[in-house]
Amino acid sequence: MTIRDIAQQLESWAPKDLAWEKDNVGLQVGDANIPVERILVALDVTENILSEAREKNVQLIISHHPLLFRPLASVTPNDRVGALVLQLIRNNIALYSAHTNLDFTKNGVSTALAEQLGLTDIRFLVPLSPMQKKVVVFVPENSVEKVAEAMTKAGGGIIGNYDSCSFRSEGTGTFRGNVFAHPTVGTVDKLESVAEVRLEMVAPKWKLPDVLTAMKSAHPYEEVAYDVYPIENISSECGMGAIGTLTKPMSLTEFIPYVKEKLGIPFLRYSQGKTDVVERVAVCGGSGSQFLSNAISQKADAYITADITYHTFHEAEGRTILMDAGHYETERHILPRIVQVIENEYRKRNEAGQIFLAQATSSAIHWQ
Repeated sequence: MTIRDIAQQLESWAPKDLAWEKDNVGLQVGDANIPVERILVALDVTENILSEAREKNVQLIISHHPLLFRPLASVTPNDRVGALVLQLIRNNIALYSAHTNLDFTKNGVSTALAEQLGLTDIRFLVPLSPMQKKVVVFVPENSVEKVAEAMTKAGGGIIGNYDSCSFRSEGTGTFRGNVFAHPTVGTVDKLESVAEVRLEMVAPKWKLPDVLTAMKSAHPYEEVAYDVYPIENISSECGMGAIGTLTKPMSLTEFIPYVKEKLGIPFLRYSQGKTDVVERVAVCGGSGSQFLSNAISQKADAYITADITYHTFHEAEGRTILMDAGHYETERHILPRIVQVIENEYRKRNEAGQIFLAQATSSAIHWQ
């Protein structure tokens, strides 16, 4: 597989369009056309990670946090980012980053954290909307299946855990072609009536161009009549944070060591909540203080995230148990899932590839 193939696979899971508008995701260093057989997956790009990449002789690093986040005035060995970029180039190592698009996608960073904690009935804490469009196209009856199949293959018609979703209603289409037309049905300069089907299908906004191209290619008419509507539905495919339920309630004195064990941390900071019994738990990998009110409004007994300020703990006091478990420590659980996604793609293509989960920590923070 090439880097481009790997990027397409990652972006089918975590589309770049989901990323925060000020984020920088995608291929950061390297040539997308280069074949890749050895990949290192890490949370950040650091000296330790680069050393491991060189030892394993990888051609690509996939990181969660972008190395190139802000515009660079120069690339020199005199600053940390510039020095790392130069090392990547000198060692022929490409870099691809999936950041907030991986935070906001289904089965992304916060879902991985929720699953690591053993939560069930997991859903987004803050669903995103609007992220979909509705495509309506008018198709002659004998071409409906062909057009619907083409739109489905291009990414249309997915609602939650269901694909090939559409609605179809029968009607009559009318048209008259001018002297420059080449009608599939009927003759020029004559009013025609054709039995047609109104085919409706939703599509994520980032897949809309592909769905429209596929629809037009499969449609028999010279000029295709179709509409695209914005829809305000809450998406089940993307959102921020996650909320779920423990398999059995725990007391706070039981829950604290449980979280430390599951996340592999020696200690955590927390506030007293409304109750000492924990059953409903909200999480957000990385910095998620801004979603505290969402966790409280959804009656979370505890909210686990990172980078919490002193005053935010005061805001949570008596309302929910707010826990700071560390930025790296709440996000690293997505890394094995990235490895799995890429390994599955190599297997599907019957190609050889080695994907390594970074052993070196990329966190600059040490626990003691």
